[in-house]
Amino acid sequence: MGRATARLLVLGAATASVVGVLVLAVAVARGGASTAGSGEGAVAEPAPAVQAERGTSMAASAPRTGALTPEPPQRAVLPSGTAVPVVAVSTTDDGTLDVPSDVDVAGWWRGGSRIGDPFGSVLLSAHVDSAADGLGPYVELLDVRRGQSVVLTSESLRQEYVVSSLRLLDKGPLAEHAWVYAATGPHRLVLVTCAGPFDAGRGGYQRLAVVTATPVGEPTRRSP
Repeated sequence: MGRATARLLVLGAATASVVGVLVLAVAVARGGASTAGSGEGAVAEPAPAVQAERGTSMAASAPRTGALTPEPPQRAVLPSGTAVPVVAVSTTDDGTLDVPSDVDVAGWWRGGSRIGDPFGSVLLSAHVDSAADGLGPYVELLDVRRGQSVVLTSESLRQEYVVSSLRLLDKGPLAEHAWVYAATGPHRLVLVTCAGPFDAGRGGYQRLAVVTATPVGEPTRRSP
């Protein structure tokens, strides 16, 4: 994502008891009708199993015998082997996800799942480039292939994921694409960045690359 498109991820709260709906848009009114495209440039559809309903509660770690305590990700190793630092991000007063301005850093949405959570989406987002720094590591997501590996690490945990799909979505609210952010459904990793075409007159990049990856086994303890 270019800096001109920093306002891409927006949360809209329907009611006090309803989970905020993550939307990816530029200057879209909170709660507006969905304008996300059908993703005609999709490489693969996300698995139906990760669909989730609006109004579900945030992910909560149910106690499990012998289970590791979930932790937020601190680093993502992309398929190329490039390590990307991960920092926790929230939303601004207007509901925009505060994506790190540094193209070499990804933001983990605090409202999502963590390493070790049994359900939901671990959502990481980063800019694809910037005018000052050029292309960032996330540019490789535009050419990612099914079966490639992404590894997340936290303070004491390690979790490997295997890419299952890459989908290109037109920018717009994603109320119909709850799998991107939902706290329910099978545990998965979702990586989001901007994708072409680029149209400065229309606010920059016109699509989003959304990569979904499934966990390989259970998380393990990191070596000291």
